[in-house]
Amino acid sequence: MVRLDRFAEDTVRVHDVRVHSADGVDAVVRRMRALAAGWPERDGVAVFNRVYLTVTEEINRRLDAGHFTDARAAITLDVLFAERYLRAVEAVAEERRPPACWRPLFQLRGHPGVRPLQFALAGINAHIGHDLALAVVDTCRTLGCEPADLEDEFDRVGDVLVALEERIREDLMPGPDLLQIADPLTHLLGAWSLERAREAAWSAARGLWAFRELPDLAEEFVERLDAGVGLVGRCLLTPLSAPRQAG
Repeated sequence: MVRLDRFAEDTVRVHDVRVHSADGVDAVVRRMRALAAGWPERDGVAVFNRVYLTVTEEINRRLDAGHFTDARAAITLDVLFAERYLRAVEAVAEERRPPACWRPLFQLRGHPGVRPLQFALAGINAHIGHDLALAVVDTCRTLGCEPADLEDEFDRVGDVLVALEERIREDLMPGPDLLQIADPLTHLLGAWSLERAREAAWSAARGLWAFRELPDLAEEFVERLDAGVGLVGRCLLTPLSAPRQAG
């Protein structure tokens, strides 16, 4: 179980990467690059890590270009958000159980019947469906603000995340043409929406913040959110037949 009163402990830990400064985002990028160097290219977690690294690098570029009105809030949210994923990686490396939302990806990361696009979607589902809501709460606690104060930066970070879908299609689709209507992957793509997941994450963050004075209710909320996102991830990673080879 994840207790709301543990969030403060989590946010203290991320001061090691200088959460309020651009150096914090640089540190996150370095950690993701180090992970990428140590994993096989076809590894399912590595597939998601590459996609997420690209997004984090783009957010860093936009920070440098002054794209964010409140850079401090954007940096804090970005770093605390990334830390949720990085702690799941650390948990698995140390033979501890990661949150339920991440378990399907780590358990099936080497399955030959799961396609790269599925691995990417499962990681995005876990990170946005579960981690993003908790990262908003982490950020509010760290900065002493309310979720409403973060909405503009949340939306700007979200704009970068939405660009993820096109990036995934370009890099991970099985072939240069659109998927055939009969391909099971077509149905998986139609069953999950990044935009809806982002909207749900914002609603969950607001709800969780409202429950902050009700720890038992908050604990149940987080536990159910984690389990529900994990169930979706398990469905996204349903092994499919290998795609046809061109030629």
